[in-house]
Amino acid sequence: MSRTIFVTTALPYANGSFHIGHIMEYIQADIWVRSMRMSGHTVHFVGADDAHGAPIMLKAESEGITPQALVARYASERPQYLNGFHIAFDHWHSTDSAENVALSQDIYRRLKAAGFIETRTIEQFYDPVKGMFLPDRYIKGECPRCHAKDQYGDSCESCGAVYSPTELIEPYSTLTKARPVLKSSEHFFFKLSDPRCVEFLQEWTTGSNASGAKRLQPEVLAKTREWLGAGADGGEANLADWDISRDEPYFGIPIPDAPGKYFYVWLDAPVGYLASLKAYCDKQGMDFDALLAPGGSTEQVHFIGKDIVYFHALFWPAMLKFSGRKTPDALHVHGFITVSGEKMSKSRGTGISPLRYLEIGMNAEWLRYYIAAKLNSHVEDLDFNPEDFIARVNSDLIGKYVNIASRAANFISKHFDGKLAYLGDTEALQEQLAQVAEKVRADFELREYGRAIRGIMAHADHINQAFDAAQPWVMAKGIASAGEEQKAALQNVCSRALAGFKALSVMLAPVLPALAARVAQELFGAAQGYMWADAARLPTEVAPFKHLMQRVDPKMLDELFEPPAEVPPAPGGCPIAETIDIKDFAKVDLRIARIVACEEVEGSDKLLRLILDLDEGRHRQVFSGIKSSYKPADLVGKLTVLVANLAPRKMRFGVSEGMVLSASHNDASVDPGLYVLEPWPGARPGMRIG
Repeated sequence: MSRTIFVTTALPYANGSFHIGHIMEYIQADIWVRSMRMSGHTVHFVGADDAHGAPIMLKAESEGITPQALVARYASERPQYLNGFHIAFDHWHSTDSAENVALSQDIYRRLKAAGFIETRTIEQFYDPVKGMFLPDRYIKGECPRCHAKDQYGDSCESCGAVYSPTELIEPYSTLTKARPVLKSSEHFFFKLSDPRCVEFLQEWTTGSNASGAKRLQPEVLAKTREWLGAGADGGEANLADWDISRDEPYFGIPIPDAPGKYFYVWLDAPVGYLASLKAYCDKQGMDFDALLAPGGSTEQVHFIGKDIVYFHALFWPAMLKFSGRKTPDALHVHGFITVSGEKMSKSRGTGISPLRYLEIGMNAEWLRYYIAAKLNSHVEDLDFNPEDFIARVNSDLIGKYVNIASRAANFISKHFDGKLAYLGDTEALQEQLAQVAEKVRADFELREYGRAIRGIMAHADHINQAFDAAQPWVMAKGIASAGEEQKAALQNVCSRALAGFKALSVMLAPVLPALAARVAQELFGAAQGYMWADAARLPTEVAPFKHLMQRVDPKMLDELFEPPAEVPPAPGGCPIAETIDIKDFAKVDLRIARIVACEEVEGSDKLLRLILDLDEGRHRQVFSGIKSSYKPADLVGKLTVLVANLAPRKMRFGVSEGMVLSASHNDASVDPGLYVLEPWPGARPGMRIG
């Protein structure tokens, strides 16, 4: 039975470029959407920029541009990321749009009419110099628990304590350094604690959708149980009413009939899902209200990260329910992405830039495959391990999958003019392929991507084993003078392998859409992309084999993780960096180090491996991208300057425990050299610089 499904991903905040976490989520959703469409379902897949809020307003102000101009700048980047990774949204919109204004204000009016909005006077910190109320993240001070300095207004990064900004000791505004003052203001609240909300959320979070599946994963349901209490078992819900307003100056949507008041960004951001769909419907001539009618058959599915479950599992369905709109049918929540077990961090060299990945020529479908192979339906973090990435892509995609076509197609092209023919029971072969494909299809629908990939590769192993056991290279010897039986046997072996390869291509189509399209068109002459039913349809001819995919070169991973310039260059025409204060500088621990050993790193064009003595009772290993300017023998025995408290960075060649400072000209055409800093004679290892 054909289904109609409305699918979204979380909206990226429009004050920065996409990061790898965004790309992981979009790939996960894109695979699901493609698979569902291959089953014949109608899927509307939309996204948008989350374009409102104080951070955008303040960043734009610091750059001397309007918030709209800042949002437009980042919006202009989106296509290169989405197209680059074959992520095919039907429509991409913005929360700073006429549709979102109208929908957000309509939802608010309906909630107000139903008695879910109330006003209260609250006290907040106010920056008297900036002339604005301060969000918690723009207030710092001394932690009231552990007394760590420079902690944010909502939680301490040192001891983990959670508190209100007014509890901070010696608070200050991060915008002006001024001491904030308490000031009263009338705010608008959504009454999440209303018994009607609690009753609805108890039912919605534990319920199932029209397809019979639970709306929430077990881990997400367990978290909502904490917030909602035991419900029918006698516990009490612990839901606080939600402050949905902000005072001017604020970049957002005005609250109707409330001059100087704006919706808090988290109210209008999820409404952006609906606004994007409405804009798409208007563009396509579809009836938006009919498509998302309460009680209608359209399924509403959201792919989100585990950090925003509270908004999507409580506020969002409650807002929709009590404003008379359709509620979500499913939340598909995923974990974070780490690198070699560490949290993503650009400063530690464990960040992956999606754009850099594409710029250095890495195949986008390698990443799509690797992410799919490690995803499942649970709320688990996904770890990107460089060695594992290389092994999986080269072994699975090249060694198992592509290898089938490259071997079998050459025999068919050379000896049978591209014609395929089968001996024996082809119904059994078709049934086998259909069964494997159906299991893979079901796993994709359940978001058990890793299990689907394992099933695909197990069948690839089966095809390769059967091909190797038949030894077609032996059968092909003297084939020109062989009898018809031998020729038919060779043609059958290769045809069955290619039928299996085509079926594998169908199964991999949601993950490798570009490659699958090439296989369909260039090898098997299909006029359009694959549907799931195509897995069991046996091909009758094949074109001469063309190269489909290259192996991962390990050097690419080094380029991906090595920043383009390991050390910030000296001015040389480059503008001075943003001003910092003495507290920022004091965080960097610069030490004198002696280079006791140095050698080239096999497999790297840029790196030297330095062994350094800081007079700390052990030696440190540091990898530095200075190979173009120094020979190892030139550095041994020299003193240099090391960033000693930089977090260790895992690289393919080992762990780098710091960063050696060097200088370079901003324009390499003027001076391409790198110059390692060398302290004045008399300095000794371990001395601190400052």
